[in-house]
Amino acid sequence: MGRNLLPIKPRTLTAAQYDHLSDVPPEIEWLANITNKKTRRAYKIDVEEFLAFAGLKDTVQVRGVTRAHVIAWRKDLEARKLEPASIRRKLSALSSLFDYLCERNAVVGNPVDGVKRPSANGNEGSTPALGDAQARKLLDAPSSKTLKGVRDRAILATLLYHGIRREELCMLRVKDMHSRQGVVHFRIHGKRGKIRFIPVHAMAQRLLGEYLAMSGHGGISEAPLFKPVKNNRTGTLDRPLDPSSVYRNIVQKYGLVTGITAEVNGLCVHSLRATAATNALSHESDIAKVQEWLGHANVSTTRLYDRRKSTPEDSPTFRIKY
Repeated sequence: MGRNLLPIKPRTLTAAQYDHLSDVPPEIEWLANITNKKTRRAYKIDVEEFLAFAGLKDTVQVRGVTRAHVIAWRKDLEARKLEPASIRRKLSALSSLFDYLCERNAVVGNPVDGVKRPSANGNEGSTPALGDAQARKLLDAPSSKTLKGVRDRAILATLLYHGIRREELCMLRVKDMHSRQGVVHFRIHGKRGKIRFIPVHAMAQRLLGEYLAMSGHGGISEAPLFKPVKNNRTGTLDRPLDPSSVYRNIVQKYGLVTGITAEVNGLCVHSLRATAATNALSHESDIAKVQEWLGHANVSTTRLYDRRKSTPEDSPTFRIKY
């Protein structure tokens, strides 16, 4: 009986390439399968550090690792006075590798399971959040008369009112700011390729409108929403901002100008995300909604920003009278 077969396309892989890929160890597959570049780099460094500690020459040799080896490594990390968060991340990297090996039937169990990890310092994140007055002071710092000042104020408003990451801010294009059900939204390109839509705050919308009117690129849908105002090296302005410049030329700059850097130890771009999340939760936003708003995969991460139980005004300090 005849069948309509699809035409066979010429093969892309050579026979040698096909055989080579068939022999790729699952340890190598595990690393290649981590899509986030920063996570992949950090996990690679952590696993290589464990290999060096255990005296192993390559990742294939980890198949003989036992829980005792992992505990010995944890003790070494603690003896080196590493932060608890760093130790937890390193153990998570090793655990991720063994989970993948278990899935591929390369090992029978994960030796990291059952290894006690350092507890977090309470349930509060270490990133400092700004107070309301400090946030307003930071927003008011850029000049309203220059393109850079108007752009920087729009950037600070976008960060403070929406809690997005600086990489997400730099990825925004003009077309990512559009109306949904009559309300202007940002289309945010988050981690792991996830898309989320965030309504634009009225204050941020006004400042963005002023910036786009002054810059003149508001009608170019494919243009980056936030662009450099000068480029001494190449002269090219039609490109997204570099995430590092958001810290160096905006948050750090205005933090120093306003004195907030001296007031807030560890002020960084992520502080603005922490400020937005803390403020939203303090004003009774549902934590599940805040989780979705921030793009967190797990609500436990969102809880790090929930400081309602530790507000300064509720401290016994302010109940003491002499």
